[in-house]
Amino acid sequence: MQPLDPTSLQIVTYPHPALRYESKALRRVDTTLRSVVERMFELMYAHRGVGLAANQVNLPLRLFIMNPAGKTGEGEEWVFINPVLSRPRGNDEDEEGCLSLPGVVGNVVRPKKVRVHAFDLQGNEIDREFSDYEARIVQHEADHLNGVLFIDRLSEGARVEVEEQLHAFELEYQTQQRMGTIPEEADIMAQLAKIESAYCS
Repeated sequence: MQPLDPTSLQIVTYPHPALRYESKALRRVDTTLRSVVERMFELMYAHRGVGLAANQVNLPLRLFIMNPAGKTGEGEEWVFINPVLSRPRGNDEDEEGCLSLPGVVGNVVRPKKVRVHAFDLQGNEIDREFSDYEARIVQHEADHLNGVLFIDRLSEGARVEVEEQLHAFELEYQTQQRMGTIPEEADIMAQLAKIESAYCS
């Protein structure tokens, strides 16, 4: 049985456990994974985002996408498989949000420039320095792959300001689990392990 159905993918919201899962390196790319990436772009554009990590669609894969323009047919679409970030330079503070935390925003300090080594869907190597807005996007999405959310990088004062919103997300998540619309955590983790076994080993 195919462990992965791209058509069923949806963006998960905080505090879904996939958002805290440390993604594993992809070992193979197949037609299903290409469909996954296509679906991720659809979801990203539908939610007016500029980047989306696999964790955000409940997948334990070291993969994220980006289009700084945030619109279909505009800008440049990037697919980063097994990205490694290096050579951070400078510092820049700006406001960030997240498709998995709709409505929550806060200022985050990140390096102004960063180098990314990864592969695209065709197996071509990516080795490029990104700066400013693009650098912020790739760092935000790479954080996701390590189970890190932008709220983890907020100052103590900024974190206090969003605590009420986070609590509301937590209560809604618990309600959805009680209603059975979100699986129990053990079932979620079992599904992540199944996908990981198929693509990361």
